[in-house]
Order: sequence, then structure tokens, then C-alpha cells
Amino acid sequence: MKIHIKNGRLIDPANQVDAVKDVFIAAGKIVAVGQAPADFVANKTIDATGLVVAPGLVDLSARLREPGFEYKATLESELQAAMRGGVTSLVCPPDTDPVLDESGLVEMLKQRARVQNKAHVYPLGALTIGLKGEALTEMAALTDAGCIGFSQAEVTIADTNVLQRALQYASTFGYTVWLRPQDAFIGKGGVAHSGPLASRLGLAGVPVMSETIALHTLFELMRATGAKVHLCRISSAAGLELIRQAKKEGLLLTCDVGAHHVHLTDADIGYFDSNARLTPPLRTQRDRDAIRQALLDGTIDAICSDHTPVDDDEKLLPFAEASPGATGLELLLSLSLKWAEESRGDVSLSQMLSTITHAAAKVAGLSCGQLAVGCVADVCLFDPATRWTVDAKVLASQGKHTPFLGYELPGVVKTTIVSGHIAFDAS
Repeated sequence: MKIHIKNGRLIDPANQVDAVKDVFIAAGKIVAVGQAPADFVANKTIDATGLVVAPGLVDLSARLREPGFEYKATLESELQAAMRGGVTSLVCPPDTDPVLDESGLVEMLKQRARVQNKAHVYPLGALTIGLKGEALTEMAALTDAGCIGFSQAEVTIADTNVLQRALQYASTFGYTVWLRPQDAFIGKGGVAHSGPLASRLGLAGVPVMSETIALHTLFELMRATGAKVHLCRISSAAGLELIRQAKKEGLLLTCDVGAHHVHLTDADIGYFDSNARLTPPLRTQRDRDAIRQALLDGTIDAICSDHTPVDDDEKLLPFAEASPGATGLELLLSLSLKWAEESRGDVSLSQMLSTITHAAAKVAGLSCGQLAVGCVADVCLFDPATRWTVDAKVLASQGKHTPFLGYELPGVVKTTIVSGHIAFDAS
């Protein structure tokens, strides 16, 4: 398939391009930008007048729920949601059932994703067997099977000896460890940010020090081992200040934030809205403002959707009993655009797109997220001006729960191209 995308505003943050330019695709790759190559005859011409032509989005945390949780979501439904959201590459955590701690399971997941012929799926392997925090997995075999890093998902390793060994091993072989900083005991069983609101609602709290104590411990272990660590879904101003200092010190460190935390605070729990039951919990406005500032100054490297589809049986419950999580693949672009809009000029479209394309790809060690000649043709065409209302009926994901239900958001994806084929076309 030879595709000619014409008259669109090409924004490619990786190569500092923001101009009206044509894009030419052949054999699954970008073959030219601007002028057509000699003898190029398009099978398909897309008129992108009024649209932004951007690299396909890269999402650093999307649970596809297979294997084991097909009643919550399936690869088919979630990869279709990714296409509607313009997400062409996604990283999935290892907390499936069974856990992704054996190479055969990873190979099976990658094969089933390939059959869908939609987004590129990059699994994280379990750091410890069964995510139990006791014995290390065979990281070399998991890497050979296609894992791009190792994670404990939401399970904390309580034994710091085990965590130290894991970091030493990963450092020796150049693997990246993906961890969400959370103390194993402080805040255990908590469902909301520790503060006046949780006290008033009678909800068990998760204090900020659950995050900061874990960060202090982790940074000491990083200094001792030289390991490369990606911190997942930072939630607090205090945590971000520690990360800022650690980056200045030169630790091999990157971090991301969930799109929900860029906008919402614990006040959005309202009257026990279980759609706002998230992990980590929504924190204060001060924390939310610190997250936005950290995105501006580069302390936070990327925004992820933290896509966690949950079914009605586990969500339509009292707040403290509901399962944490929200759908996000179809909202990642719109929520990132909303952040740029609300910055009142501080964040350009190119800067915003960088956090969900090139910068995210760099964190994951992937070569995608750009539209240079020779790159794989993963492209997202979207209309930044058109607005849409978040409604469970319009979401392709099997998970229909999000705290943004009823919100009007900017940005509608018109076409998603994966490896040179049109995987989604809104028309």
C-alpha cells in the first residue's frame, strides 16, 4: 500500500518539525516528507486539510487484560480502542493471570497481538516469579521472548534484599526496571489520599510518604547498583521534588504520570464516585499543579493513559470496595490536548505531543514515535479543534468506566495508520 497524506500540519517533535508538509508511505515505512519520491504513485491519498499529522501515540501503561481477565476486556476490544485513540505502540504491565513471568506466556501474548494487526504491543516481564517479591524471574529468557523491561505492576517488593538483587542483576545486563514507588506497609489498604476529604468521607488513606519513603529507599539502591529505573505514575509534589534532585544527581532515571492525575484531584471523588477510585489515588490541587509544572520542566518524561478496564461488577460498588482503574486509551490524546489548552500558551502542540510520542518511546527504548524518512509508518491524524463528549456508549474499550464521563474534550482521531496500513478510519 502506497499512501500519500497531503495538506496536513505535520508535527514531529523528535525532528523539530511543525509545518504543512505531505507525507509519503510505501512498504510500511515513511519514504519521503515534503516532496514525493521519483515514480511514486499512491494507492490511497488522504486529504489532511485542517488535521494534525503526528507520529502514532506511545502509551507506557495499558492493561489489555489478556490472559486471564477476558471478562474485563480482550485484546480485540482494547486494541480497537487503541486505534480509535491513535495509540500505535503500547506497553503492558505483567499483572495478567497467569503473570508474565515465563517466556512462553510472553510469546503467546505477542503472537495474539500480532494476529490482531493493530497496535504494536510491548510487554513488561515480571521482576519476581508470580509478582510475589521473593525469587527473581529469568530476565534473559523473558527479554529474548520480547519483554522491554521488568516490573512489579502494583505489587511492592517488601524485602529490600530482593529488590537490591533485582536491581543488581538488571544493571549487569542493561535491563530497565519499571517500578511504582509505594511503601509495602504505609497506606496499605488505603483507597484515597490521606487528607481532610478522606477523613470526612471515612475512607482509609494513602499518605504521600508512602511514595516518598519508597523513593528514598529506591534511590539508595540505585546509587549502590547503578541500575536504570523508570518510575511509573508519580502522584505527589513531594515525590516529584525528590525525583528532580535525583535526576540532577545523575541517577539513571525516568518517570511518567497518569493522564488522570494531570487534571483531577481528590475533590473529584465527590460523593463516593467509584470512577475516581484510582491507583495511586488522586491527590490535592497542590500535587496536581506540581505535576503540570514537572511536565513543563522535564522532570516528568511522559504521560501515559494508565488504561485499566474494569467491569461493572467490580466498579459499581461502594467506593472502598470498588476495583481501582479507569479506561484511558481513547482519552490519552484528548486529555493531553486539554492540558496544553489549559496551559494558556505555555505548552505548544509539539511539546504536548512529545510526551505521548517521542519522549515516551525514548523511555521504553523504542525507535517509534517519529516520522523521519526510513521510520516505520505509524501515524495518527487528528482534528485538534473538534470536541467530543465522553460517553460510555462511544468507547470501544470493554471498560466503560472513567472519571471523565460527561466531559467535553478536544481532539478527535480521524485516521490511524500502523506499519503503513490504515488500521482505523473514522470516515
